[in-house]
Amino acid sequence: MLEPGMIAQTLSETKAPASGQPIFELIEVEQVFEVPKPGRSLFSRETVGLRALDGVRLTVRKGTSLAVVGESGSGKSTLLRVLLGLDRPTGGRALYHSKPILEGRASGIAFARDVAMVYQDARGSLDPRMTIGALIAEPLRHFDIVPRQDEAARVAQLLDRVGLPADAADRYPSGLSGGQVRRVAIARALASEPSVLVADEAVSGLDVSTQAQLLILLQSLQRDMGLTLIFITHDLGVASFLCEEIAIMYLGRIVETGPTDAVLGAPSHPYSAALRAAAPQFFEPLSEPLPGEIPSPLNLPAGCRFSTRCPKAQDDCRLKDPQLRKLGPQRAVACLHPLQPQ
Repeated sequence: MLEPGMIAQTLSETKAPASGQPIFELIEVEQVFEVPKPGRSLFSRETVGLRALDGVRLTVRKGTSLAVVGESGSGKSTLLRVLLGLDRPTGGRALYHSKPILEGRASGIAFARDVAMVYQDARGSLDPRMTIGALIAEPLRHFDIVPRQDEAARVAQLLDRVGLPADAADRYPSGLSGGQVRRVAIARALASEPSVLVADEAVSGLDVSTQAQLLILLQSLQRDMGLTLIFITHDLGVASFLCEEIAIMYLGRIVETGPTDAVLGAPSHPYSAALRAAAPQFFEPLSEPLPGEIPSPLNLPAGCRFSTRCPKAQDDCRLKDPQLRKLGPQRAVACLHPLQPQ
């Protein structure tokens, strides 16, 4: 895992938050799933609402790179499905270029071509019966990017762009390493010439050297092609290296947003600080984990949902549910008593 402190310090001079037009806007988005009521028999039809997303507010601007960070169960995957138009939110508005995302997705080719996805299970997303060349050529044909006679040359260009030799086009996914498969998945996503690239844990499960190579590749692609990058991760080091902005999630809410270096350098939300403290540091012993257990989303605590684990919780934190509010021109935090910068 890459160390967030060192990377943030190294790149702080080269990263600046983008100020382009909004691409995605989530306005008080809710996603509630009906699940069987706990304690009932298997044959009971009683259900209860599980709030996977609860009043999420987020803006993704053109040309920026955003990391969405949080523990397992924080709502990252549900947020991703809403952004991609795979799920209709049960409340609030999810917009793409100021229009409902589902409306843009229903229009067909424009959204599908403009927003490309790199899946966490890259190998599983590739048909094992197709060659690498055929897999990359598929979106070229679907979106009519180049004439048929130019497909082979375009596939070779895309393979070269992601650091693979041209002869990889004749191989199958089963014959590639984990890092090579991720590169193929990136090349396939780029084939449609998107303006937005969404990556879900795209470097997880790889050794540190391969992770670093892929992160440098994604960083150069985002910069050179002017892509808007949304990166879902649980790794603060990856977020620090790759993304200009960060959104930290806890139990279906975004609790802090802002420039990555600023948020990780001086967290304002106690949960952000706890995540930062838990990140391994070179030559340092592992810190104590955050005390307490994550509350069940079916039985959220009164007031602030982090109050049961927060070392800074006060009496009003157990009574009032904080909403995301501005904290300076570029940052926002959902905390009644935000931490003071050190």
